[in-house]
Amino acid sequence: MKGLLTFLAAASCVVVQAANLAPAPLRLLARQAEDVDPTELYPAHYLDVPVDHFHNASRYEPHSNKTFKLRYYFDATYYKPGGPVIVLQSGETDASTRLPYLQKGIVYQLASALNGIGVILEHRYYGKSFPTPDLSTKNLRFLSTDQAVADQAYFASNIVFPGLEDQNLTAPGTAYLAYGGSYSGGIVSFLRKLYPDIYWGAISSSGVTEAQYDYWQYYEPIRQYGPPKCIATQVKLINILDNILEKNNATTVAQLKRGFGMQGLTHSDDLANLASGGIGGWQSRNWDPEVNSPQFSSYCGNISSNTLLWPKYASMKADATALIKAGGWGNESAQLLIPFLNWLAWTNNSYVDSCDGTLDECYNNHNASAPMYTLKNTTNYNSLSWAYQYCTEWGYIQDGASVPNDRLPLISRLLTVKYLTNVCRLAFNITKPPNVNAINKYGGFNISYPRLATVGGEADPWRPVTTLATLPEPDVLNKTSTASEPVILIQGAVHHWDENGLFPNETTANLPPAPVVSAQRAIVQAAKGWMAEWNATMS
Repeated sequence: MKGLLTFLAAASCVVVQAANLAPAPLRLLARQAEDVDPTELYPAHYLDVPVDHFHNASRYEPHSNKTFKLRYYFDATYYKPGGPVIVLQSGETDASTRLPYLQKGIVYQLASALNGIGVILEHRYYGKSFPTPDLSTKNLRFLSTDQAVADQAYFASNIVFPGLEDQNLTAPGTAYLAYGGSYSGGIVSFLRKLYPDIYWGAISSSGVTEAQYDYWQYYEPIRQYGPPKCIATQVKLINILDNILEKNNATTVAQLKRGFGMQGLTHSDDLANLASGGIGGWQSRNWDPEVNSPQFSSYCGNISSNTLLWPKYASMKADATALIKAGGWGNESAQLLIPFLNWLAWTNNSYVDSCDGTLDECYNNHNASAPMYTLKNTTNYNSLSWAYQYCTEWGYIQDGASVPNDRLPLISRLLTVKYLTNVCRLAFNITKPPNVNAINKYGGFNISYPRLATVGGEADPWRPVTTLATLPEPDVLNKTSTASEPVILIQGAVHHWDENGLFPNETTANLPPAPVVSAQRAIVQAAKGWMAEWNATMS
């Protein structure tokens, strides 16, 4: 492999070559003393931040002059005077879930290499950081990407770190670097462009920068990079489902519901939603067993197997054969029978057994009185906060209906944009498509700015809405990478695989994969170059 500096200076994208991504054997761990619950190491702190940064914008009327407490965590273990502050934007989750990155992973790597302070910054309306007392539609008006970006800029301009009160560590007198993955990757891209005098540099990993209402393309990287046998079987199973549900023969539909054990589910599109769920586990794959979700491997293992993995379903062979025929694949019933039965069983096991009430109470997305729509206190942010953001600005409706007719979709065509946006109407009374221009005005696919690094996974389902969307596959490169604006494509990787990491002395089974190691080294190398520029301007 070429040297990192050669890659960074080349007029092409950095492709981190693939390693063996087969399931790794169990690790032999040599845990260090620092491997303790990070909540015990890093207490929560709060900064008073304006509820409303934009008093000239009508969308936030009535405006507010109040402040709220924005939660953050930090680690100054490696700090030396002159070092930067590295702020990880935690995005659409509780910030405490990001604390391991102060111990290991990209924030630790940057802080230790640059003698900096590592910070995990919570996003407004998530975790413990709420500008309003509830999540009513009226009170969600301050939840926007622009307000969140402004929060991060305000943080850098006003923070006084406990225990370091004798030092002025605010921007622009101190170098601030931002890191974000996924939605947060979009935030830090916009941050670098909107507040260049406050944030010296930013690293956007799997950063979504192009908002798109109808995002059927989400599943195309899974089609391209997923296990071929699994993908080939998946599209046939889904087509069987669609053909049966679209014909809407009451007897056959009832037989299909019985096969899934979901007779109590009223709506066919709710059934299609659950039956399509397994393939979506692709995004949660990770090289680290502690972070990885096994859902995708479990699901694909089931529908790719030629062995019936659920013996109690052996009695359903005749019914399953009839359903395969009714769904238009009778000519392949012999090959599809066992995968079909495993599919029924896996779906039943994943959803029916975990439902404490009726199936309609658990999975009816048409029910306007469902708690996920009506519960407006801040504890329901997992149901409402990100939903409000995609209903108003981002879109990203991952439907099956819009998949071109020249291919079979990986999820049901009954999953339409209208069905998948029920939450917009039922929870918020939002009936119009999101204003994606509120996001895309900052550059979309083409966003670029000095000292803005772009990192992405080759097989990321979000890649089609990042600046890496148009990269050829896999070796013919046409996107310029420079020392100022590195572009790093991690071959074989999925969603911001560079973010997490291991302890320095942790014994592993060939983990992280070589492409991830190389990507993280390239990120640190780029940041060192940016800090050399900073030091030159300060001398």
